Amino acid sequence: MTKRYLDKLTYDVVGAAIEVHKATGPGLLESVYHRCMKHELTRRKIRFRTELSVPVQFKGIVLETELRCDLFIEGCLAVELKAVGDLLPVNEAQLMTYMKLLKAPKGILINFNCTNIFKQGQKTLVNDLYRRLPEE
Repeated sequence: MTKRYLDKLTYDVVGAAIEVHKATGPGLLESVYHRCMKHELTRRKIRFRTELSVPVQFKGIVLETELRCDLFIEGCLAVELKAVGDLLPVNEAQLMTYMKLLKAPKGILINFNCTNIFKQGQKTLVNDLYRRLPEE
């Protein structure tokens, strides 16, 4: 995997979110946007896992938890969906935790409850795994 591949994948997933937002607008439940995103990603032939259980390792054992990553795209991009008034630092912290536990180099936080999803409704996060990826 390269930064270029992951950046293109990010672009495609944000494009899918923009398409969902254009078709539905703000004000729906997160679960509705989740279903729409699954449909749009499938239509675009982007492979993903949904409601992925995020395991936690604690003192040498793996714990099954109630943590769920909304969308895990092609085994490398964690996506957390929201339908809230404003994104909060805790939302970013949640996504960063999922990225760490899933060993995902990049993540996207998407909030559908806004007027312009491209400017206000999405934030891309990277970690050290991303910084170590080759460019090409």
